[in-house]
Amino acid sequence: MNQPKKKSELDLGAIPFKSSKEYKTGDWGVAHPKIDHSKCTKCTLCHFFCPEGAIKVREDGYTEVDYNYCKGCGICASECPVKCIEMIMKK
Repeated sequence: MNQPKKKSELDLGAIPFKSSKEYKTGDWGVAHPKIDHSKCTKCTLCHFFCPEGAIKVREDGYTEVDYNYCKGCGICASECPVKCIEMIMKK
């Protein structure tokens, strides 16, 4: 009789489990965030809430999006307290 597999032995599925740091996933989404730095208060919440780590904090305290890794989920725009991030549809 076959023994059941341990969790560590199970297949992960069709897509290997890796973060977007290992794969450029920026072309997955249908929208991308645009930051209006004239409204930004440098709170960096967008950076902390980004599940992919695609938003970086620059030396001047403002944030910028690495579009090679941004999947366009919109969490950054939702969490921004001053609403300086707008999701723009890709063409």
